[in-house]
Parts: sequence; structure tokens; C-alpha cells
Amino acid sequence: MRRISALLLPIALCAAHPAAAQTALVPQISGNSVTAKIQLPGGVEADLSIAFEQVVGLNSNALALSAALVSATDATLLSRMPDPASFSIPAGFPVLVRIDPTAGSGLSFSGVSRVSIYTHNLTLTANSPLRLYTAHGGGSFRDMTGSLDPGSVRAGGNTDGYSEFLIVADLRPVDTVIAAKFDALQATLSANAPSMPTAVAADLQQRLSNARNLYQSGAVSSAIDAVGAFGDQVKQQSGANIPDVWRANGTLVNVAGLLRSGADTLKFSLTCKSNGAP
Repeated sequence: MRRISALLLPIALCAAHPAAAQTALVPQISGNSVTAKIQLPGGVEADLSIAFEQVVGLNSNALALSAALVSATDATLLSRMPDPASFSIPAGFPVLVRIDPTAGSGLSFSGVSRVSIYTHNLTLTANSPLRLYTAHGGGSFRDMTGSLDPGSVRAGGNTDGYSEFLIVADLRPVDTVIAAKFDALQATLSANAPSMPTAVAADLQQRLSNARNLYQSGAVSSAIDAVGAFGDQVKQQSGANIPDVWRANGTLVNVAGLLRSGADTLKFSLTCKSNGAP
């Protein structure tokens, strides 16, 4: 496990902001996007954005947005991480964001939507361990990071649905992360193969197996391309051959969204390795 360096003091485990009640956020709608300002005590601020590929029923009452300060040493939150001892919550931005459909929401979207949190309370460093994590229904958190951009930190990623979002420092070795993401994407494909034509599932399996073999052989750049091609193929087959709709307060499984989100965050971690992440 990597040590927290002096350059990463803002994300070290230390005294945290006291817990606060969830603060409702005011959504601003523009086309297929939602934005909201996060402003919490202690000068903790961020911009939240949600962008949809295709959406129906998007209005100011479709989603309930909120944010709250949490303890940077919150044992309950950390216990929901893949390896609690390898995670910390940034002391500079200990914020849990919730995005939930309202009780009467008629919102639905196809494909993926992209969630992004942009804050000046954190500073991006080389090979930063900061990641955007998500959880559904109070369950385990998983890495959804598809991008990590400066200014000062803009963490974003694709999602097939909504619930809790949290920026954390993930100090696991990148190879451990990549292996877990390959396993997760394989499990998603295996579990949902019956929902698509046999030939489509077989093609995706071949693509995913090839990507893993390339990675294990050390051909990381080729593995990145292969994972990207896997996601592109899922998108191409979406709708007609792969279920791709999420509906608020419904039971539809957005299989394409699950697969594309998994491929997106796997590609991010592979790219981190190719850029020298330990």
C-alpha cells in the first residue's frame, strides 16, 4: 500500500469537519444536463453536474440533490470501501453527495449519464489517488472514476443509476485496482448475458477476454484500446440487443449502462498504469 506523502496532506486522515445534516441543492436544468452548487460550512464548495446522453422527464422536480459534510474518519463509510485500510476521505473535501429520484419522478434515460464533482478545496497532484466512488442503497462503494482533471480537482465518471457519491483517496496498487475492475466487468457481463442475443454476449466476452490477456501480457496500451472497443461495441448494440434504459422508481436493469460504466472506469485505471501510477 502506498504511503500518504507530504504533498497529499489535504487528503490525510486527520481531524474532520463535524457531521452536518444533508443540505438540499438547487438544480439548474439546461438541455440534457443538470448542475448544482454545493456550499457547505467551512468554505467547502463544489460544482455538481449530471449529463445525460438521452433523457425523458428531466425537470427541476425529477431528482433530489443533496450534500453533507462527513467525518474524514467515518468508520461506517470507510467500511463500505473494497479495502477500508487502503482508503481515506479527504479532510479538505469530506462531502457525501446524494442524487435520488423523487417519489413521483418520471425521469428515464438511455445509455449512461456522467456525474462530475469539481472543487477547489482539493489540489490535483501527479498520480493522485483521488477517485470518485458511488454506492446504491447504502451498499458497498465502487470506483466509478472515468476522468480526473485539474482545476483544482474535477472527478467524473459514467453511471447507470444514482444514489451516493464520495471523493476518496484510494491507496491500493494500481494493478490490484485493475484486476478488481476486470473481475467486476466480467461478473456484470456474465450476470446479464441472458438479456442479450447469444452472439452478442459471445462477442463481448471475446473482447473482454482479449483485453485482459493483453493487460496480463504487459501490453497495456493495447489493453486500453481493447477495453475502449468493448465499450464502443456495447454502445453500438444498445437498445436493440442490449437493454439500455434506466427509469426512476422502476425495476429496469440498464445493462448497457452497467457495462459501459465498468469499461469506462477500467480504461481510466489502465491509463493511470500506462502513465506510471504505482
